Amino acid sequence: MVTQTDVNLPESSVELARRLGLKFTNLSLLTRALTHRSYLNENSNAVEDNERLEFLGDAVLDFVVGAWVYNHCPEMAEGDLTRMRSALVRNEQLGEFARRLDLGRGMRMGRGEAASGGRDRDGLLGSTFEAVIGALYLDSGLISVNNFMEPLLDSVRERVMLRSEIYDPKSRFQEWAQSEKLGTPKYVTIASSGPDHAKMFEVEVRILNKTYGSGKGSNKQVAAQVAAQTALETLGIH
Repeated sequence: MVTQTDVNLPESSVELARRLGLKFTNLSLLTRALTHRSYLNENSNAVEDNERLEFLGDAVLDFVVGAWVYNHCPEMAEGDLTRMRSALVRNEQLGEFARRLDLGRGMRMGRGEAASGGRDRDGLLGSTFEAVIGALYLDSGLISVNNFMEPLLDSVRERVMLRSEIYDPKSRFQEWAQSEKLGTPKYVTIASSGPDHAKMFEVEVRILNKTYGSGKGSNKQVAAQVAAQTALETLGIH
């Protein structure tokens, strides 16, 4: 007999890896990548959430996607390459990849987070996708990450190249900073508030310790985009 509790159980790491064709030597890495911090609050046997793997996956994705854009768009200028990469690694796009792979089925989270729709929220899906990439990199290296990402990137290449969002505020602000020889903008989270299922973040964009703009959003990526847009508007750049 299947109970309601059974129905709500997440897909196991073994099942998810098999379904996605991922050959993990160390499945505990994948389990950790799927574990949201809210799960630790309710399960004493869980020892680590996915935030460190998310950090690593973010860096790996920047490199892998940057190399893919460079190789697949040979006629594209440097500024357009930057915008293309930014569009492909933005949280909303990673959330779309995660949704396509149905990663939500395997995400381990607290009951409140799950009840509030966490398995289908872009912020959590995108972060989990990054964590899975981090786990895959640690388990089997860049070649495996490349093989995993290639079909996903191929499937959205034309659409991303054509949509206006490729010209995102962060890339535009970085281009301005480079043209003024000011250095690379840094995005600093200065505050966060609210419960886990409805967090709000405030981010400032700074160059050489000078703040050019700030913004708020439901995740750090959105807040950073708002901060960059505020900076552009303050500078009169449209």
